[in-house]
Amino acid sequence: MWRMKIKKLSTVFFIAILIKIVAVSSAYGCFAVVVGKDASADGSVLFGHLEQNGGIRNFSYRHVPRMQHEPGSEVELRRGGTWPQPEETYAYLWGGNTGVEFGDGYFNEHGVAIASDACATREDSYDELVERGDIVDGGIGYMLRRMVAQRAKTAKEGVEVATELLDHFGYVGSGRTYIIADADEAWLLGVARGKSWIAQRVPDDGIVLLPNVHIIGPEADIESDDVMASDGLVEYAISRGWYDPDSGEPFSFREAFNRPAREGSFMDEYGADPRQWFSQSLVLGELIDLPVEEQLPFALKVDREFTVEDVANIIRSHGHIEGQELDIDKAHKLGMHEDGTPHDDDRSSGNICSGRIQELVVYQLRNWMPTDVGSVAWRTSSAPCGAGLVPFYNGITETPAPYYKDYDLEKIHSLDFHFNPPEGFFDHDPENAFDVFTAMENLIDLNYKENVEMAREIWDPFEEKQFRMQPSIEKVALELMEEDEELAREFLTEYSSYRAMRALDKANELVTRLKTIHWDN
Repeated sequence: MWRMKIKKLSTVFFIAILIKIVAVSSAYGCFAVVVGKDASADGSVLFGHLEQNGGIRNFSYRHVPRMQHEPGSEVELRRGGTWPQPEETYAYLWGGNTGVEFGDGYFNEHGVAIASDACATREDSYDELVERGDIVDGGIGYMLRRMVAQRAKTAKEGVEVATELLDHFGYVGSGRTYIIADADEAWLLGVARGKSWIAQRVPDDGIVLLPNVHIIGPEADIESDDVMASDGLVEYAISRGWYDPDSGEPFSFREAFNRPAREGSFMDEYGADPRQWFSQSLVLGELIDLPVEEQLPFALKVDREFTVEDVANIIRSHGHIEGQELDIDKAHKLGMHEDGTPHDDDRSSGNICSGRIQELVVYQLRNWMPTDVGSVAWRTSSAPCGAGLVPFYNGITETPAPYYKDYDLEKIHSLDFHFNPPEGFFDHDPENAFDVFTAMENLIDLNYKENVEMAREIWDPFEEKQFRMQPSIEKVALELMEEDEELAREFLTEYSSYRAMRALDKANELVTRLKTIHWDN
């Protein structure tokens, strides 16, 4: 009935209504895939991240240059804390999820990428931790990722920057896992509210699949060079009754800090997070037996070598439906969106892609080339199952205007703007890339199985062409880098911008085509 009435409305209003219907019904559910350099097809570190948040959103993608700061100046945190500001901070590509405290992503000039997944813990409330002194000066939340991007030259240095802040302020959220990667290695940093944290390096020959639960378990030897932990972490867990050293079992951050499974949930019944179970099954090519007798491993080691496309396709999957073949290359056909919501609200099918996504980004990080050329962010706006990857090279100096809101950088970069955007900020704008891609996704969802095939007929050749062009584009860029670095960056900027605008053109064409099918007919 509502769709019949909507047909009488204007095109723009029709699309805006669709966006609001989908967004209001949504919740968060980020996901990450991390591939060590010995497990990738070309020797790169691969880091794919899906950003999902509820509510009406607009996700911008923008270049932020190096910034100079007065000696003695300080960073102001959201809840009142301050931290010394260096005289110069690094440049970065910024995925800004306005209004969301934990939804931004960063990719700095040194090729350090950082994003995160919410991982709720059993830790006490914010007020309780403030009272006992485990959160001071308001704690830290939103600014942690930005400060890593502004200060870190390597992934490990990023962990050190983050944990120094955590040790001083304490964390404000229930829990989270940060993924910090560069062209040599990647780390997962598991955090609980307060000052409890653990970091584990991703094995070079492994692939990690991270849902919204902590996955760092007993294999993380705190004495190892590949693990870091907060002071007194194990002793604190013992004092809370979350770990018994007399059990004979090694300490597990996952077991100690994860919030207990909800009664009757997939995890409660089968002993594993549904999305970790499904994605590991997808990588292995066969369903892991349920219930899981022992917890799923932190990292898988398999014979397959993974590509950017593989990582994107894992994240494009919608979960398992009985009788369907597990095939990474056909992951978008596994399950479906239903009116823009996940296949199963309890995620019991293991769905990853859904109708509430702001961004998919796959970082391809290669250490044998200059960072400007060797580190690339392949990204889509909105749900990736019906959209195409676009390469944004690390060395670019700007992104196309439709990919961000046209506000002064200093203003939009402020805490006040991020958490209190002006009236009308989220209104549908047919010129804004995020709104166009979101409209495309919502129209695909009106008849998902048929429409997504139509979308893939457009996007698969689009992606394939880019991957075929990549060696030639990079050959030119490398030659230019030897002669004139600024010219090389200008070349990469123009190429990335061209592909981004071509993607926007194709999205508009698909929107027009889908409106004709679902409206005019």
